[in-house]
Amino acid sequence: MTSSSRVLIADDDRAIRESLERALQLEGYDVLTAEDGVQAIATVHGGPVDLLVLDVMMPGVDGLGVTRVLRAEGDRTPILMLTARVETPDRVAGLDAGADDYLPKPFELDELLARIRALLRRAAPGPEEGPDPVLHVGDLRLDPGARRVWRGGREVELSKTEFDLLELLARNAGLVLDHSTIYDRIWGYDFGPESKNLAVYISYLRRKLDAPDAPPLIQTVRGVGYTLRPQGE
Repeated sequence: MTSSSRVLIADDDRAIRESLERALQLEGYDVLTAEDGVQAIATVHGGPVDLLVLDVMMPGVDGLGVTRVLRAEGDRTPILMLTARVETPDRVAGLDAGADDYLPKPFELDELLARIRALLRRAAPGPEEGPDPVLHVGDLRLDPGARRVWRGGREVELSKTEFDLLELLARNAGLVLDHSTIYDRIWGYDFGPESKNLAVYISYLRRKLDAPDAPPLIQTVRGVGYTLRPQGE
């Protein structure tokens, strides 16, 4: 990540769009804006961007539609979804479409900036090293180099944030990671005990990983955090 990373903000609310543009420019980002989904897609097609901040509720093609189009084209640019919808299933819809993170409105600017930094940091190419070994936990197989995951013989499609969270748990299999540690390692910022962000991602990972006939892999340790451990071990 560099301070000149190109960020596209797509929001039909002009006041929000312009205030975010000014705030990100002050942080040193090169900011592009779009007032709807069609304009956002055209902007991405017109030249590469490093990250998209998409409002879910836009006229015509909404944020979910933009995400689906880009992902269908094979575009893996990190996407942060802004949503005024407060119900977990609505937030999950953004992740299901292929977004890498979401932020419910209203939000604090510091939290938005932290999410952007985390997504750009994880998208940046790392130093050239030998390939990481494939990780095995129970019948879970995770290939860090290829960023692919299998549960049994079934490949599981994960977003960038979902994969990073699962990889962190897999590399610490059997150990209980507390909420603060996970937030710091994945988002680079502890959003505090009131945040539901981590719980949403854990529930969504479970939904993707666990089949009806397969024991759950991610265990909740109440009051502490989470661990990746096959049931019974």
